[in-house]
Amino acid sequence: MENPIELIARLGVIPVIAIERASDAIALADALLEGGLPVAEITFRTEAAAEVLAAIRDARPELCIGAGTILDTQSLKRAVDSGARFALAPGFDPAIVDASNAQSLPFYPGIMTPTDLTIATARGVRLAKFFPAGIAGGPKALSGIAAPFAHLGIRFIPTGGVTEATIGEWLSIRQVVAVGGTWIAKTEDIRDGRFKDIAKNAAAAIKIAQQALESRQ
Repeated sequence: MENPIELIARLGVIPVIAIERASDAIALADALLEGGLPVAEITFRTEAAAEVLAAIRDARPELCIGAGTILDTQSLKRAVDSGARFALAPGFDPAIVDASNAQSLPFYPGIMTPTDLTIATARGVRLAKFFPAGIAGGPKALSGIAAPFAHLGIRFIPTGGVTEATIGEWLSIRQVVAVGGTWIAKTEDIRDGRFKDIAKNAAAAIKIAQQALESRQ
């Protein structure tokens, strides 16, 4: 089974998903797979998150599932028990970093400032979520924040305010592994059963990401 970060780096985009009903899990997974995007970040913003992860783990193991919005070690444990292969958070909590290391779970905490990044790197973090990427200043801001840390090999996953139109701009930054996007599978689209639209969104996003990754080689 491919390492999650290697898969994410190869794809260049991660759908960030808040899903309300576990009964929609398999249809969601099938839509992403149909669109050629075999990865998903299921955020712990809903009560259904752990059940969704478990359902996809059991029925669609070819989809690499991760947990998002991990704000405490209890949520991290639930994510691991439900089959998450990686996890992310909007901010940095050393307790969660330590707990994820103890369980050998790839975990990418969020940073927004050089101070955040200084604290995270001191804890051994080498891949961080840049959040909220849009209001934090966009690609230019990330380039400026990342510059003093370049010798450490820090890489980033910008999320929050990223759009289909800006995928290429973000991925032009070599330190960016992938972007996270909520537009690919919106909560309301899942709720209303618009899985064909989700498949189309996934296909469009992966196409743009692949073109962007190829252009920077």
